[in-house]
Amino acid sequence: MTATTNIAAPLAERDRELRDRALVRGWLYVVLVVLFALVMVGGATRMTGSGLSITEWKPIHGVIPPLNQAEWQEEFEKYQQIPQYEQINKGMTLDEFKGIFWWEWAHRLLARGVGFLVAIPLALFWVSGKLERRLKPKLVGLLALGGLQGAVGWWMVASGLSERVSVSQYRLAIHLTFACIIVMAVAYIARGLAPYTERPADRGIQRFAGIMVLMVLFQIYLGALVAGLHAGLSYNTWPLMDGAIIPGDLLVIEPVWRNFFESPKTVQFVHRMFAYTLLVAALWHALATMRVAPRTTHARRAWVLALLLVGQAAIGVGTLLMQAQMHWALLHQGFALVVLIFATAHWRATKGAYPLENEIEVRS
Repeated sequence: MTATTNIAAPLAERDRELRDRALVRGWLYVVLVVLFALVMVGGATRMTGSGLSITEWKPIHGVIPPLNQAEWQEEFEKYQQIPQYEQINKGMTLDEFKGIFWWEWAHRLLARGVGFLVAIPLALFWVSGKLERRLKPKLVGLLALGGLQGAVGWWMVASGLSERVSVSQYRLAIHLTFACIIVMAVAYIARGLAPYTERPADRGIQRFAGIMVLMVLFQIYLGALVAGLHAGLSYNTWPLMDGAIIPGDLLVIEPVWRNFFESPKTVQFVHRMFAYTLLVAALWHALATMRVAPRTTHARRAWVLALLLVGQAAIGVGTLLMQAQMHWALLHQGFALVVLIFATAHWRATKGAYPLENEIEVRS
């Protein structure tokens, strides 16, 4: 009887921990969906030129939009003081201003909502004892990253309020990249809480899967530079660019390094070339995983990742040929997030689940 009790107690504890993991994982997946929506609304805000319509950062008071004609007029007058209005939207009506205002307001509201969606359940899970020790610093760090991202977002907006008619491409790229890092963190933690039937992959596969995640993230960063410079509106042919595989005049700005951040032609070219590099790396990873770990979920996921990147490349070409029309551009951005999330989940899966705190070793 004593032996049975000694085994049953840790088994019950293990089952409880698995149930808690399922709850936490479900919550993180909900956070991931809302983050995806937030990034997409951010993309639409950029595409509609709405990002500078709210000229102040009011983390608390800003939740409430203008409620009457006088408040709308006051908000509109603030917008009329910035260069974007004077140089691009001069003569805009109040109703037209409302159209761009709501996009930016919705983006900020979603961002605030994500903060509450993380903070409140985190506190409840913590108090109820459903969080494992190893998860607590990870999730607190995630919440801190979200707060920092809000500050980065305002830092980006501020770059377009005094001298420019749009935000700095440098800051836009940092803002989007930071958002993607948060998405990666949520996907990584959630996937680590999932039950696994497959053994962890070979260390070489794990490392290359991690490299693939970094490469996807870097390609998204390059895409943000393209968006910030409106570089997708020119050189809309493929596979040639400006009539050549390697076009001329790529390094006309001095000093040379600025071409990779400020020349639309150079930035688009680098984005194209790295896309090819990423495709080759994904195919190499799939073949190597199939050779080292044939007929495993690791190999199957590696091939799915390669196919997703082929699809993303096709969407990218379509976006280019359609001169970055809004629907194509948003599809390209959204699918990039899908690729990033899958690549991150694949990387975590090659390493196996987080060990249970109450792991039981069954001895014969």
